[in-house]
Amino acid sequence: MYYEGYGYHNGPFEQTYRCYPASFIDKPLLEAGDKIMMPPSALDRLAHLNVEYPMLFELRNVATSRTSHCGVLEFTAEEGMIYMPYWMMQNLLLQEGDIIMVKNVTLPKGTYVKLQPHTTDFLDISNPKAILEKTLRSFSCLTTGDSIMVAYNNKNYYIDIVETKPSSAISIIETDCEVDFAPPLDYKEPERTKPADPVGPAAQEDVPEEPKFSAFTGTGRRLDGRPAKQEDSVPVAVPSTVNHQAKSTTGNKSGSSAEASTSTSKARPSGKLVFGANSSRPSKETQKVAPKEEKQEAPKKEEPNFAAFTGKKYSLKD
Repeated sequence: MYYEGYGYHNGPFEQTYRCYPASFIDKPLLEAGDKIMMPPSALDRLAHLNVEYPMLFELRNVATSRTSHCGVLEFTAEEGMIYMPYWMMQNLLLQEGDIIMVKNVTLPKGTYVKLQPHTTDFLDISNPKAILEKTLRSFSCLTTGDSIMVAYNNKNYYIDIVETKPSSAISIIETDCEVDFAPPLDYKEPERTKPADPVGPAAQEDVPEEPKFSAFTGTGRRLDGRPAKQEDSVPVAVPSTVNHQAKSTTGNKSGSSAEASTSTSKARPSGKLVFGANSSRPSKETQKVAPKEEKQEAPKKEEPNFAAFTGKKYSLKD
């Protein structure tokens, strides 16, 4: 049987219809997916063709060359008309009553899809992955470039299909598909504020000066464990004239030892620390001077020590 105008002829199913949104009929479930309603004549023609199930169709707006894909919900529409979700009409730039071409196709099973929400508030949902999985159960296929609608908590969220693999249109019925998300369209990266560079003399004053290196500014320590003296840690050079005066004016052993320490300090280079037993050794000059001074010293007489009751004894008879 052939009905003129409805494309009943041999070959694949391809027919033009006038499209209307789902709000024309009482079918709220139609807006929750990507399925359309077709007339009974389309089912009669498809039954005589060797088509794969589930049935998938290509929708083309001839006037704008926009293309999308969809499934079919039921065949109860009026002849010459189809009903589709309003968001699909927006993708195809269709108005009520515009002409659209419907063609049955076979799509490969999808393995990858990249989605991009329009607004960041979609990511604020407590579990957006679960909401997305529940919504996509009502979809038969996805097409690169489309914007699907996800309804949740009395609010509609729109998501762009950025990329699909292995082709630009895929079937998502009974398949495991990897899902990736791109940043939302209204997402803005936070600006990184850099600290202002100090300018002027006031900024230079705030910069602390780096400490300069000074050698041998610490205190010296002896390796023999004895406490270090001032002359041991930082020796000071004494002029030779002072040494000669000390030799001539000092005649006792204490002066000799002071002269030896002075000559020892003279022999040491200034600005260095002397560690170990060498710091207490007298110099050669001290060793030569000490014997001479011992010869010049007058021998001291030893005074007798006081002893009680050492005198003569007297008796009362005498």
